[in-house]
This record gives sequence, structure tokens and C-alpha cells, in this order.
Amino acid sequence: MRKAMQWALALAALMGTMPAVAAEDCAATAARLAEAWRAKAPVTGLSGIDAATAACVQKTLVQDLAADAGQPVGYKVGLTSQAMQDRLGVGHPVSGVLLGGMLREPITPIPADFAARPMVEADLVAVIGDDGVNQAKTPGEVLAHLAALQPFIELSDLVLAPTEKPTAEAITAINVGARLGVLGPAIPIEPSLADRLATMKVSLTDETGKVLTEAPGSAVLGNPLNAVIWLAQDLAARGEALQPGQRVSLGSFGAPTGPTRGGVVTLRYDGLLLAPVTLVVRFE
Repeated sequence: MRKAMQWALALAALMGTMPAVAAEDCAATAARLAEAWRAKAPVTGLSGIDAATAACVQKTLVQDLAADAGQPVGYKVGLTSQAMQDRLGVGHPVSGVLLGGMLREPITPIPADFAARPMVEADLVAVIGDDGVNQAKTPGEVLAHLAALQPFIELSDLVLAPTEKPTAEAITAINVGARLGVLGPAIPIEPSLADRLATMKVSLTDETGKVLTEAPGSAVLGNPLNAVIWLAQDLAARGEALQPGQRVSLGSFGAPTGPTRGGVVTLRYDGLLLAPVTLVVRFE
């Protein structure tokens, strides 16, 4: 009995030290990532990070970056394509946090060196209308609880050095590469959009008309609104929920491309509305 008690006490003492060690690792890693974010420098040393520490690092990093990039205004969902999930050996997306200062209007050029490893992605944003979206189970149900959709060219930061092996945990830690993004005018909600979001064609072209990337809407989890369903369930597991007015970046349609100084990219959705929906970003 005495030995069992001693073992229990030793185990309790060991367990009591673990959160402090994890918290120390979390704080140090987040501080390093924040410094790299501000310097637009790539990072290394995340390939072995575990899921719990990665989540802690992201949360701490977002709090640190608020002074530079504003308060949270929503989320971004990453790893939404089957190809990316297969590459990283995971069966689910990951999520990051969007800060207010990250979202831009298409009225001024964006520096081509906006990030450590700048990437341009064809994306789409859903604007949450009411908290009923947290119980939605189908794209049609999600649509009924949205205030609008917005064209979105995400300007993400891969951050990880080319020599760093990407993992789902590392991508979570870097806040899923959230850096900047350009929003277009709101697209009013109508019921038929639920099906059209899956069948539309999404493309990015450069200033010469060359197609940089092209994919169907179904490339994002079968239907981009499935990203909202996954996110709501993921947040619920953490005791959180989507709130009215928040924006959700639904994921990348096709492979990302790099920006060119003096170049132009045009995002185009064909088949979403009667006429093509476009959004243009210029780089300097």
C-alpha cells in the first residue's frame, strides 16, 4: 500500500510539472514565430511539434499579433483539399484566426514581398449571419444562416523554411499562414447558391490572361460550405462557437501561386451567378 501511495504521489508530481513545461515551450515558440512574422522571415524547428502545443502556440501567437494586425474577426480553414490532406497524412482540415488588419479592399496595390514566403490563393469568404450556423449539417443549412459571401484572394505566408517538413501541427502553429487577404463586394445569399458553389469553376489568371490555377468549387471539401460545418464542429469541441458577423475563409481552390512585382492577378468564379464574379489584386 505504501509503495502504491509513493508511486501515485510521484506520478502526480510528474504530471504537475508537465503543463508548466508545455506552457514554457508554447510561450517561447510563439514569441519566436511572432518575431519572424514581424520580420517576414521563415521559421524552422516546428516539424516535431505536437497537436496540443501547436494549438497553444497559435492562440498565444494570435494574441501577440493583435497589436500589429488587430483583433480577431473570424477564421480561415486550411488543408481543405484531398491532395493536401494526403500529402500531410491527415484526414481533416485545420483552422487559423483572421485578424482585422489582415483584410484589405482592392483599392491599393499590395507589396509583392508581403510575407516571408508569399502565396496567392483563390479563396471565398462566408459572412456568418446568425449563430444557427453552428447546428448546420448541410451546405443548404449553412447558407440559410449566412449574411453574405465575398470573393476573396488570400495572400498567405507559408512561413516554414523550404527545408522544414510541413505537418498539420506545424501549419496549425503558424496560424495556418494567415497574413493578408483582399475582399470583394458582398454576394447576396440565395438558396440556389448551395449547389452552384460545388459546380462553379474558380480560376486565377495573371495580367496576360494566363491561367495560374483553376479548380471546381467541389475541390474544397466537396462543397466550400462544408468548411463552415467542419469549423463549427471543431470550435464546439473547444467550447467555442461561430458568431454573427465573423468571416470564414473557406479554403484554397487549386494550388497557390506566387506574386510578381508589378503583376496583376484576377480571381474569377464562373457559374456562381449568371455573370462571372471577378476580383483583381495588383502587386507593387
